[in-house]
Amino acid sequence: MEQPVALPGVTSSFVETPRLRIHLLSAGPADGAPVVFLHGNLAAATYWEETMLALPAGFRGLAPDLRGYGQTEDRPVDATRGPRDWADDLEALRLALGLESWHLVGWSLGGLAAMQYLLDHAPAVRSLTLVAPGSPYGYGGTKDLAGTPVNPDCSGTGAGAAAANAELIQRLAAGDRSADPGSPRQALLAMYKAPFRPPREEDLLTATLATKMGPDRFPGDYVASAYWPFVAPGRWGPANAISPKYCRLDNLPAVEPKPPVLWVRGSHDLTVSDMAMGDFGALGKLGLVPGWPGEEAYPPQPMLAQTRAVLDRYQAQGGRYREVVIADAAHAPHIEKPAEFGAAFHEFLRRDA
Repeated sequence: MEQPVALPGVTSSFVETPRLRIHLLSAGPADGAPVVFLHGNLAAATYWEETMLALPAGFRGLAPDLRGYGQTEDRPVDATRGPRDWADDLEALRLALGLESWHLVGWSLGGLAAMQYLLDHAPAVRSLTLVAPGSPYGYGGTKDLAGTPVNPDCSGTGAGAAAANAELIQRLAAGDRSADPGSPRQALLAMYKAPFRPPREEDLLTATLATKMGPDRFPGDYVASAYWPFVAPGRWGPANAISPKYCRLDNLPAVEPKPPVLWVRGSHDLTVSDMAMGDFGALGKLGLVPGWPGEEAYPPQPMLAQTRAVLDRYQAQGGRYREVVIADAAHAPHIEKPAEFGAAFHEFLRRDA
């Protein structure tokens, strides 16, 4: 399969760990303070290259392809563990590299993996930066600040929800590079606030098309449900791993030690919001999915409010966090507004982390 070519100054390598062989991009001095970057869904480490190259002096960027993505060894994601497969892989990488601790950055799905890693390995985390992360209660299918599931089987979340876009799944598997409606390219561009197009669009698309596909890869397996929209998560794949059926990270306030947290998001994010375009509650409310049972039965998930509530409790219990909203950016502020993102992120690394 075709793979993107790394930018000058970025090194591509493979790291053998007891769990799997991990593809790793790195940039900066070998003795710099390590900053590890976790990418989002349908992405890969390539999405972090410019961010790593822009790090302040004295920092070293590390970006792995997560299990199920990019050039990392093809192993299935056990969704019943939530994001823990990724967190365990990351800990295996840290030990293989001989690092005592690092600054941790997670974007979107990678933000959930980062939160899980903090829960499991807090002493190894110097700071945590969350970039447009999913809610600590998973993606879709919950209805309040406590993350209460809308339905007992978390219908409308996970692989069944993703597979509702059958055309995109088929085109991803086929390696489609067209600009047709429903293509992977259009899904990539939908992350950004129009009319923005990333300068390295072709490399990013190549990285997206390296996603491992199948019923135990992306999107995963699903089962029938008695509740609208009549599909529920199965046991395998990344989409199921971030379903509220298996993903619950609201115990962050109990973590010790508590590293400082920076939460960065775009003002126009439609992927993670309180009316997210991947959430069946929001889609039903907008009339985009037939049969919606109404707001009382299946409301939009208050994703931002849930994240804020958990971080407020984190702060109330001795931690600290800062929320930064980048204007005129959507789901990838580090790509759309690199100067604005860098200003907030670099200040955080230098002063707070």
